[in-house]
Amino acid sequence: MIFPDSIKQQTCGDCLSGQDLGFQIRMAFQPIIDWKYQSICGYEALVRGPEGQGAGWVFERIHAGNKYYFDQACRVKAIETAAKLGCNTYLNINFLPNAVYNPETCIKATIEAADLYGFDLTKLVFEVTEGEEIPDKDHLNRIFRSYSKRGFKTAIDDYGAGFATLDWLIELKPHILKLDMELIRNIEQHLTKQLIVKETILQCALQDTLVLAEGVETKAELDCLLQLGIRYFQGYYFAKPQLEHLTTNAELSGML
Repeated sequence: MIFPDSIKQQTCGDCLSGQDLGFQIRMAFQPIIDWKYQSICGYEALVRGPEGQGAGWVFERIHAGNKYYFDQACRVKAIETAAKLGCNTYLNINFLPNAVYNPETCIKATIEAADLYGFDLTKLVFEVTEGEEIPDKDHLNRIFRSYSKRGFKTAIDDYGAGFATLDWLIELKPHILKLDMELIRNIEQHLTKQLIVKETILQCALQDTLVLAEGVETKAELDCLLQLGIRYFQGYYFAKPQLEHLTTNAELSGML
């Protein structure tokens, strides 16, 4: 994987300032639920446009020339916004593996941002962003190993629909595996989906990977997933992402 020298020569200050991205970004946050304790254990930071436009609007403006800056700017903006909102739980940040030319170098701006805004680095979860084509498994493996050594947690998103398959799960050994919403949708009506989830849970238990069901939208889905042994959840059934706002346990009390 080759990156232009102009990118490699950028300083962490450049990443912190978000220069060369070409447009402003903001962050929305969706809570992650720990059903065992009936409480919020984390938030996923989701990129939005300057006027709250959705992620689709943003990704239409990402290209080879600004992908690196976008990846770095998203990390910094997520940490900055979460810290200002008083986040003291885990913070899931999506990242683009193809924008990381060297894990040790590319993480510097993230560490600087956490120090600058007073955010606990041990609360960061780096999540492989949905829809990212990853041709080089070894490259992603190096990123995961590097981040784990620094005490960060790692997550694979969209399991069951994205790039990840069982062999990726076994080799990468993420801290968290997020089941894709297409696998979750109407799962109570599909025995095949239930079987896939059961087998995935068994493998994750063998390698100490937590399983999170995302995209939960109905009580029937939630009840089925609970019966299958899922503990962690995310989805519209609990709360939609909110721009620059952290949903509280009190706001979720009617659902928990």
